Amino acid sequence: MNPEEYQAPQPTEESLVQEEEQNPTSDRQENSSVEAVAEVAAQNSTLDTEVDDSTSDSPLINTEATSLINESKQELSADDIAVQEQEATLTLRSEVNSQDNQLEAAQRIAELQKQEKALKQEIASLQAQMQQTQTAMGKLVQEALAGLEQRKQTLQLSIEQLERRQERIRNEMRTTFAGASQDLAIRVQGFKDYLTGSLQDLAVAAEQLQLVPKTKPEPEKPAIKDVKPAETELGTPQFAQQQFQDTTKQIRRLIDQYRNKPDYYGPPWQLRRTFEPVHAERVSDWFFNQGGRGALRTMGSRLQNILISSAVISILHKLYGDRLRTLVLANTPERLGEWRRGLQDCLGIGRPDFGPDRGVTLFETPEALAQKADRLQKSKMLPLIIIDDSEEQISLALLQFPLWLAFAPDPKMMRSYDDDF
Repeated sequence: MNPEEYQAPQPTEESLVQEEEQNPTSDRQENSSVEAVAEVAAQNSTLDTEVDDSTSDSPLINTEATSLINESKQELSADDIAVQEQEATLTLRSEVNSQDNQLEAAQRIAELQKQEKALKQEIASLQAQMQQTQTAMGKLVQEALAGLEQRKQTLQLSIEQLERRQERIRNEMRTTFAGASQDLAIRVQGFKDYLTGSLQDLAVAAEQLQLVPKTKPEPEKPAIKDVKPAETELGTPQFAQQQFQDTTKQIRRLIDQYRNKPDYYGPPWQLRRTFEPVHAERVSDWFFNQGGRGALRTMGSRLQNILISSAVISILHKLYGDRLRTLVLANTPERLGEWRRGLQDCLGIGRPDFGPDRGVTLFETPEALAQKADRLQKSKMLPLIIIDDSEEQISLALLQFPLWLAFAPDPKMMRSYDDDF
């Protein structure tokens, strides 16, 4: 065999791969495979020509060699064609698969991009909502703080007004009460002196009357002189006289006890509230200067008047026990209700202690109160009449009893009330 036959160029796998890389599309690869087959056929034809040339040059080669060469050429060309066809089909399949994968990847990428856009939009909407909520919360907090600040300012103003009012009331109590109460006491004392003088004049006029013959003695003269002492000895309290030193000491001791050592859980009919010096001064004035029969300037509030009355009731209850009966006069049921609640709170008594035959009785008219006090005196009881500051005038029928306490309204406060209305 001639070695030149095997040195002829033959199609290999590397050449096919290079050709496939140069022609990436499926149509070009098919054309390349067809061209490769044509090249192989051309090469075979060149081999035939070369062999023919060689045989022509060397007539010694026998026919067997030529037949073998022809058979090998045919086998070689058929194998190469089959191999190239298989490789072409493989490349076509791989390219189709790669195209399918690329399409799927492109679809997947498009879906992911859509999801990304949706997520970005949702994030943007959530951020906008968060900003709106933050601004709304900021506005609410600012409004709440502004409201609280305004309430604080209003409360501070009201507190300052109440403090100034309290200070003004205290100053009025300290400065204006003494002179006004003294003036009222002088007026009451003048009325008492007037009544006493009138009775004396009546007695003198009765003495001058000649009702019996001159021959008979007149035993009535000493009887006329003893009328007033006889009336005072029927159990009438005399706190201002010097012969009642023991009673005076006991009253002062009780006032000091209420002022310095208040007992908030004491027995009934004992004062259970804080007793200030101004209250003690007025109670002492009523006992020792007015003799238990007189008027006091109002304290400015009904609760303060009830506190002074409770101290007086507590002291008299210590002195006279169950003989004492308190009669309260006020012109409206609302004021009487305030007196009832105030006395319950200051003296520790209850509803059973209020009634016609009990320790405290409430009245709206002075006539009914005078009738009740008269009946109590006849039954050897000791009535204590307390008159509210709402009464502008005091009935003369009430002044005949041994114990009465009236609260006179303040002219300045009455004028201010009229101005308000």
